[in-house]
Amino acid sequence: MPKLVSVLRDYPEIKLEFDINYGFRDIVADRFDAGIRFGGTVHKDMIAVPIGPQERMAAVAAPSYFAANPAPKHPRDLTTHRCINIRFPTYGGLDVWEFERRGRRLNVRVDGPLIFNTTTHVAAAAVKGVGIAYLPEEEFSPHIQDGRLVRVLEEWCPPFSGYHLYYPSRRQPSPAFLLVVEALRVDRQAGSRRD
Repeated sequence: MPKLVSVLRDYPEIKLEFDINYGFRDIVADRFDAGIRFGGTVHKDMIAVPIGPQERMAAVAAPSYFAANPAPKHPRDLTTHRCINIRFPTYGGLDVWEFERRGRRLNVRVDGPLIFNTTTHVAAAAVKGVGIAYLPEEEFSPHIQDGRLVRVLEEWCPPFSGYHLYYPSRRQPSPAFLLVVEALRVDRQAGSRRD
């Protein structure tokens, strides 16, 4: 939102509507101008514009959880822990926790007492000590910084392509749409939004 304030102020005729949904929507069929996803999940027939920095996943739990349970040393150890799952509406199944170290990928299916379809509740449950949670690091940052959550398996969570605004390559964008795209675009080499 901070990146859009100046566009909305300078061009009061522009109206933006947001539909927050954790599923993988078909933006063409649903008649959206654009969507936002992690770069690696954008279909090849779309134009993808980076709008944020690279991301990292984070496996975390409250200190109280680790006081009662040994911290996992390897992603496979998660199968013996109480984990907080997320179910994305599009797939119906539980999210698989994906790890990578030295080019070796490892997917782990975890189990636990709670399943959510939004990240906010996952973080809140982890802070309460319910179990280990796994989401993009930014979801947990304030809790990690203040000590309410502790990271584990950090060496198995390398950076990956961050958020991208994407839209159909076959559609001619309007001038208003292009203003929004440029306001959100991030120059990855400079590490910040282009002005």
